Amino acid sequence: MRSNLASIELCAGAGGQALGLEAAGYDHQALVEIDKPSRDTLILNRPSWNVLDGAQADLFEFDGTPYEGIDLLAGGLPCPPFSKAGKQLGAADERNLFPAALRIIDETKPQAVMIENVRGFLDGVFSDYRQNLKRQLSQLGYETDWHLFNASDFGVPQLRPRAVIVAIRKDRAEHFSWPVPSGDSPKTVGETLYDLMAERGWKGAARWRDQADEIAPTVVGGSKKHGGPDLGPTRAKRAWATLGVNGMSIADQAPDPDFVGMPRLTVRMVARLQGFPDRWEFAGRKTPAYRQVGNAFPPPVAEAVAMKIKEALSARTLVQVVA
Repeated sequence: MRSNLASIELCAGAGGQALGLEAAGYDHQALVEIDKPSRDTLILNRPSWNVLDGAQADLFEFDGTPYEGIDLLAGGLPCPPFSKAGKQLGAADERNLFPAALRIIDETKPQAVMIENVRGFLDGVFSDYRQNLKRQLSQLGYETDWHLFNASDFGVPQLRPRAVIVAIRKDRAEHFSWPVPSGDSPKTVGETLYDLMAERGWKGAARWRDQADEIAPTVVGGSKKHGGPDLGPTRAKRAWATLGVNGMSIADQAPDPDFVGMPRLTVRMVARLQGFPDRWEFAGRKTPAYRQVGNAFPPPVAEAVAMKIKEALSARTLVQVVA
């Protein structure tokens, strides 16, 4: 297997997918992200990464031609056009970036493409859209498939369904297969966050840990157009309440020793529920930091898919060498 493959990432966000690709053995050649706090996060944690700024940070302005022949083009395209929380306008939504992504695929001619989105992308109402996307990618030389994954299938302590689209050049596609869930149950919210809840000496931390005995509901990032950070709509807040978590807002720190009631989560706690390592820091104040975390693709899921792509590309290389 080739040790390191080269990648470009579109809409890189705070680095969830980028961390997964790094763990799978990809070297980032460029990361495209228009949100400044997210770019600051990427630079803060990985100063060596080529995080583009200026016009090149805008997907509509990014020129992919210098990266022609890259191994993997990855991206987490904005979800509002397909999200059940929105109007599901699909192609009619001005935030639909699939046309821009297709242009960049044509420019870069990668060996493989990996794009993640919300589960709504797989809804029946978008069947024609998906088939049209598949036709366009076929014309560019790719076999395309999509799959729905739950983050909890890969050790992430959260029920987070995500649609993943993989397109591989036709002469290499036969070697690709989707990753199989590990089969191990992820930790509960209580087991995952106990040390963080107890770090300031909260006397109720152990009792809370025992109550929070399920994995987390899906973490949501929220919109820049709507208020500060919270843990989602009313139904989500009720689910959090059954775990002993106040989902109305995000806390600045863990509960103090004599705290009484339902604790709130901190940005660090939510990041751990998303599969981020604790060493990963988030730039900006609490609200933009939480949005970065909530909108991220869990790194363990990205790693699992990226590893299967790497195996497919490397397997083809081995066949050529043997021949």
